[in-house]
Parts: sequence; C-alpha cells; structure tokens
Amino acid sequence: MIGEEQREEIQRRLEQGETDSAKIAAEVGVSKMQVAALKAWRTMRQDPTAPEAAEVVDAIDTTFGLERDLQEALLKNIGQLEEGLCVAPNGREYSVPAGRIDILATDTQQSRVAIELKAGTADREAIGQILSYMGDLQLTDAEIPVRGILVAADFTPRAIAAARAVSNIELRSYAFKFSFHKVGS
Repeated sequence: MIGEEQREEIQRRLEQGETDSAKIAAEVGVSKMQVAALKAWRTMRQDPTAPEAAEVVDAIDTTFGLERDLQEALLKNIGQLEEGLCVAPNGREYSVPAGRIDILATDTQQSRVAIELKAGTADREAIGQILSYMGDLQLTDAEIPVRGILVAADFTPRAIAAARAVSNIELRSYAFKFSFHKVGS
C-alpha cells in the first residue's frame, strides 16, 4: 500500500525532474507501477481536458482506497489472515530502510511477519519488495526469524514462480464477501 508520505515524496521527486520510475520506487519503497500511475496522473493533470484524465484519477484513487481499506480490515482482524498473528507495536506502516511495511506482525512462534498488501494483481516486483523488507528486518535482529505474507486479489505467474523459490514467503489472495441483514422489525 502506498502511504500519503510516499505519495508526496514521489510527487516531489517528479516535480524535481526525476524520471527513473524503478529508482524512485526502490528508494521510496513502492512498486514501479505505483510510480508509473502517479506519473500518468501528473501528466493528465497538466492536460485535464484529455478524456483519459478522469479515468486515471479514478483508478489511482480506487487503488489507494482499496489498499487502505484492506489494511484497516486486517489491522482490526489480523487473525483472519492467520490464526495467532498479532500486529506488532507500531506495526502499521512500519519503516525500514527499504520503505514502509504495510503491517508488521508477530506469529505464535514469535517470528516477525512482514505483510505487504496489493490492490488487484501482484507481480514479481512485489516479491522483491517484500524480500527487501524482510532483509531489513533480519539486519535489526538476526536471531528472530522473519517471514513474509503477500496479500493480493491475484498473482501473475511470475510472482507465483518467484515466491516458490523462497520458503518463508506466502501468497494469500483476498476476496470480498457481503452479508445482508434485515434492519428493524
């Protein structure tokens, strides 16, 4: 998920003329696609009469809103992701040198669990992102095991293949389930 500070940092860098999406993404701790989306939004803002402008803005807002909603739901019900998980103190948007971990949790074995959330489909870049977070966590205390959970609606075949090579990363898909209740008598 991209936070407001990350969004502002990307905007600042783009305004300063930086153009390398991969470099910006790595330094800010977001995916290259998120930087590309903000670049597109910025371009559309410069020509708001372009027919695509409203679509781009809506798509970006929807993506960011969905990730925020997903994060809120998990923070309140982390046990739905895995029984025994607990959100670590200050575990929301936990900062490490590689960026911000959406949720840092601990499991029943006292391992640290980096949880990365993606609205829509996660690609192999998301595997690299969570691996960088896990690497930073291992540097802070090599004695405590670290693992990662990547949560997305779907995963590209490349993301699935990349995750197979790392035994301490799990992929979890999310889905929405609506329930309806009669109000009143």
